This record gives sequence, structure tokens and C-alpha cells, in this order.
Amino acid sequence: MSLLVVGLSHRSAPVSVLERASLAVETQAKLLQDTLAAEPATEAAVLATCNRIELYADVDKFHAGVAELSTLLAQHSGVGLEELTPYLYVHYEDRAVHHLFSVACGLDSMVVGEGQILGQIKDALARGQELHTAGRLLNDLFQQALRVGKRAHSETGIDRAGQSLVTFGLQQLAAGADPERWAAGKRALVIGAGSMSSLAAATLARTGVADIVVANRTRSRADRLVEILQQGDDTAVRARAVEMSAVGDELTRADIVVSCTGSTGLVLTADALADALGVTLDAAPERPAVTATPAPADVDQHAAWVENGAAASAAQAGPATALRRVTVPAQSTGPVRLALLDLAMPRDIDGAAHRIDGVRLVDIESLAEASADAPMAADVDRVRTIVSDEVAAFGAAQRAAHVAPTVVALRTMAAGVVAGEIARLDGRLPDLDEKQRAEITQTVRRVVDKLLHAPTVRVKQLASEPGGAGYADALRELFDLDPQTVAAVSRADLNDPNRGRS
Repeated sequence: MSLLVVGLSHRSAPVSVLERASLAVETQAKLLQDTLAAEPATEAAVLATCNRIELYADVDKFHAGVAELSTLLAQHSGVGLEELTPYLYVHYEDRAVHHLFSVACGLDSMVVGEGQILGQIKDALARGQELHTAGRLLNDLFQQALRVGKRAHSETGIDRAGQSLVTFGLQQLAAGADPERWAAGKRALVIGAGSMSSLAAATLARTGVADIVVANRTRSRADRLVEILQQGDDTAVRARAVEMSAVGDELTRADIVVSCTGSTGLVLTADALADALGVTLDAAPERPAVTATPAPADVDQHAAWVENGAAASAAQAGPATALRRVTVPAQSTGPVRLALLDLAMPRDIDGAAHRIDGVRLVDIESLAEASADAPMAADVDRVRTIVSDEVAAFGAAQRAAHVAPTVVALRTMAAGVVAGEIARLDGRLPDLDEKQRAEITQTVRRVVDKLLHAPTVRVKQLASEPGGAGYADALRELFDLDPQTVAAVSRADLNDPNRGRS
């Protein structure tokens, strides 16, 4: 296994960089295809969410893999490599497995414990399977990550460590008030009908809003979401769908707006919001804020950390950061007439909405700031233990699987030797009856099986331990096994239609 991940997230990069580096679905497909075409990579998968972009690959050369994956991320994101490099992190082999399992459990999320990341990992795997860029390693890895994430949520109280991004956003909009009491009876406009928007609509319905209007570019998807909302047994929300062209009119009636589309430009400008409220967009004072920005580091430096084993401690401690002072708009201080929650990346709602009297805006950046000081539940430690155990088990299973084709090839060779010797025996003793021949054949097979049993069992045990991959090489060398036979067994295992199903 030579698993490599190169990526950036809300932990390593400011929102402005994540926003510019976001990848549309068609861009993700092109990135996967180009990664597979690159010399160091034999498999590839991309995990792209509103606050992370990660490229996973099975590579045969570490340094070349880091350089190639970093270059590809820069090319497809449109952010120059020199600008992107300081924000990139690199994980290799077991550290890469540990990273993805932590992500699946919600330990690396902006809001610790949120469960939506599991759906995004599932989508990433499905995309890799559809494009045939995810092979045996990445199929096993992502499927196991999904199982580990589900285990963490079922066996611990990680859900209590944080809420979904939508719930947390609504809490921020409520500004300390009880979200259900704050939302009760309000009218909500949801822009978009994808997974995040659907989650937002369902959360709003459970929170107690009276009306939900869904606007989407594809009207049929908006209609479908409305149908689902109205079928819910635990809510009495009134819901209807509208065209995107009706958003301006709906803004004049809405109390809450949640937007999460795949648009590359603004969906709601500050001018449109000001018009909807019938106010003038005036300049407003600015407030200083301290944010963390990763200190410069180049890709080779990341590579050196991984090779020297320092990546483990670096990953636990988080990326090196340096404080810098930036200026962000101040929120209006008057009564809130319109509460805006922007969950899109890149953003849907103009940041200048901060300057409109009567508007409260919560976006990905402000959520990141608010969640930085969120209390951690004791269950987080239990989840970390689960992740560590599962990483060890996954590594052992992968190493054992690496030696399996060699063991099969050895037994295939032994069976061929037995068949050849029985054929020679038939030539020398043609008068043997069927019963005698069968008994001799069975005896020879038992002898061969007994001779091979101990070494094949032992090599599987040794191969499952760290550094055990060399035992398969030794077995092939000692028994002079045909490399093509071993490769054929590996291909047959990879192409097994039942492989990896759970």
C-alpha cells in the first residue's frame, strides 16, 4: 500500500483560499482522470466539500506523487502552485488512513461530530467507481472509512460533541436564544435543492418554522424536496417550490434565508438584499479580527516531515500557524429583519450584506471562528481510540492481502507439480487401477499440503505486521514463482464482482 493524500481544509487554509480552490463536479471528474494519467498514480479519488479539498491516490513514488498531486490540484483549482503550496498538507500510508478515518468520524470537521461528511465520502467513492479511478485500495479504504464513521456515531456520543453545520449555523443566527423558540412561526427561503440545502430545509422544518419556500435552478428538484418536507410526520410545515427568478420577490417575505448552491458566482448580492428590505446600502465601520494563517512551507518540506515520521505529531498538533490581523465588516446592531445562513463554497451571499441594517449574516468563515472555541465532548477521546484501532486493523488487512496472491500462486504451482508427477506415474505404472491411482494422488497432495501449510500460514501472519510486505517478495524468490502468475491472481481478485460488498 502506497496511499498518499494531498489537500487543504479549513484547518490549513483561510476561507478565501478554499473558496477560490473549490472544484465543480465536472472539474473533479477531470482532476481524477488527469491524476490517473499521471505516472506516479494508479488509483485516485477526490473528496471535495465546502471546507476541504483532498486528492487521494495510490502512488509508486512518494516525492514524485506529492509533486504531481500538488500540481494537479493547483491546475484544476485555478490557484497558482506557489500560492497554494503553503496551505497544503500531506499524509502518507498509515497516516493517510488515519486522516480519512478521522474525517469520517467528524473529528476533522468544522463542527466536531457532524455526520454529513459520511454522505460526502460516499459520494466521493461513488464518483471514483463511476469513473473507474478507484481501484482495490481506494475502494477498501473509503468503504472502511464509512464503516468506521458509522461505528463512531453508534458506539459513542460524538454527536453530542457538535451539531451538523446547519444546526450550528441556526444557533449562531439565534445569537444565544433557543433556536426552536427563535425560529417558531418564521418564514424561510431555502436556495438550492442539493444535499446540504435538503438538510437545511429538514432542519428548519423540525426547528418549527411555519413556511418554507424552496428555490432551485432545476424546478423538478425543488418540487421533490417540497414533497419530502410535506411527507414528514414530525412537522407541520407548509412548503412550496418556486423558480430561481422568484427569489427577489420571496426575499421580501422571508425571515430566514439559507443558501447552498453550486454556483460559481454570487446568488444574492448586497444590492438585491437591500432592495428587498427597502433600505439603502451604506458604508459601515470595520472591526479588526485575528485569524490564523498557515506559515509558509513548501511541498518538499511536507514530504520530509512524512518520511522522517514527524507527520504523526504534526497531524495531531495541526498545521503551523502564524497570527495575522485582517479586517472584516461589522454586523449591523439593530433589530434583525432578515437572517442569512450561507453554507456554500464558494459563497452564495455577498459578504457586504453585513453592512445592511436589519441583516444578520452567518457564513462558513464566521462558523469556523465560532466553532473554534466549541467545547469538546469526552466521547471524542473514545472516537480517537476507535480510529487508532481501525487504522491498525486496516493496515494489517492490507498487508495480509498483499501476500495472498503470492500464497495462491505458490499453491497453484504445487498443484501443477503434483499433477505432473501423477502423469509421470501413469506412464511408469500403467496397470494401476482407479482406486490405487486415487489413493496415491491423495497421498501426494496431503504431503504437499502439509509441507506448505506452516510456511503459508506464517507468512500471512508476518505480512500483517508493519514491514511485513517483504515476506511476500521472499516467498516469490525462494520458490521462483512466475510474476505473471501472481499478477494474474491479483487481477482476478480485483475484478471479482462480489469483492468489497458489505
